[in-house]
Amino acid sequence: MLLMNEGGYTLNHIMVLENVIQEYAWGSRTFISGLMGEVSPSKNPQAELWMGAHPKAPSRVVVRGKRLSLPEVIDRDPIGMLGLRVAKRFSNRLPFLFKVLAAAKPLSIQAHPDKEHAREGFDKENRRGIGMDDPGRNYRDENHKPELICALKPLWALKGFREVEDMIRIGEVIGAPHELGIDLLRKHPNREGLKNFFIALITMKTDRKVRILDEIINRTKDPKGEGPVFEWIQRLHDFYPGDIGILSPIFLNLVRLKPGEAMYIRPGELHAYLEGAGLEIMANSDNVIRGGLTPKHIDSKELIHILDFTFGKTAILKPKGNNSGESHYPNISDEFMLSRMDLNEKGNLYKSSRERGGEILICVDGEAIVTEKGKHKRLIVKKGESIFVPAKVDQYMLQGRFTIYKASVPLK
Repeated sequence: MLLMNEGGYTLNHIMVLENVIQEYAWGSRTFISGLMGEVSPSKNPQAELWMGAHPKAPSRVVVRGKRLSLPEVIDRDPIGMLGLRVAKRFSNRLPFLFKVLAAAKPLSIQAHPDKEHAREGFDKENRRGIGMDDPGRNYRDENHKPELICALKPLWALKGFREVEDMIRIGEVIGAPHELGIDLLRKHPNREGLKNFFIALITMKTDRKVRILDEIINRTKDPKGEGPVFEWIQRLHDFYPGDIGILSPIFLNLVRLKPGEAMYIRPGELHAYLEGAGLEIMANSDNVIRGGLTPKHIDSKELIHILDFTFGKTAILKPKGNNSGESHYPNISDEFMLSRMDLNEKGNLYKSSRERGGEILICVDGEAIVTEKGKHKRLIVKKGESIFVPAKVDQYMLQGRFTIYKASVPLK
């Protein structure tokens, strides 16, 4: 049903999303196509399915037979689409980007800036006249990019610096050469020592780097007691021979998320997704500063500038449930919140809260019958399909057997 106002059309019903698939070289040819029920394997690697209002690849909806981008629809009625509090806090913009991510090959070692660094870097690159599509550009907007990833299948990743004692221990097991810089960590087992170690590593001259990599590759062929760490050093060498990022499992936490488990990545935290698939939700930004394991632009100096050299173990997040059939992952960000809805009995019913911002839902298993309070029309959402629920919708209900993930904005 369409409502008319002087500013054009506004919508007060749930909308099916048409989303853009990003075809990056590291993507899977089977996961996203399988999720969407399309021909699998796909012709090209499919890395990410974007759901949201990012200008690079906005989702679309059909209004009166015409396809409009989700940003256009939000612009016509930001309060109706996002809710008053969300529209006010985030300047009439959807503050998050929701993705399906499917990695068949390792992604780059990277970090995302905090707000201060994003504004600074964006202004600096604008002053230098670097085009938005220039492959050498780091900052494409002024926003920070905290993110959370939740595994849909087993997902391997590197996240955050290990405990310094753990780095030293692994270095000793390997018999790492003196040039690697483990002695720097022994003398100064703190953030400053870690920073100096990392700077020395990432700025290492080519001849020295080649010698160290050759030694460590040879010494990690036998898994010993560090099986996954040694195995990933070998696998990264196969993908990116000669790249210093091959050594990252020595100094970054190696994590394997089971389906349904998640982890939060704060701005300035070094990380890389290695293999697997999941749902990624983040602040609405595309700022990436890379340090290795990629043919794309690497900016070691800028990476060092934005990095947080905090170290420690990785917290694995699991959803906490309630009686409604919805469980929430711990809420850490102002811009986004992830929750999961599971119904396995046909007669069960999920009822949404009546106080919400705009939400995006994606079905990853089964199918759901979606109805709105006071309306008779039913919408069936199948595996791989996603919808946008405007804040203006009074209340909606879900029935069926399904697993659905929901991206929303915490109301504060």
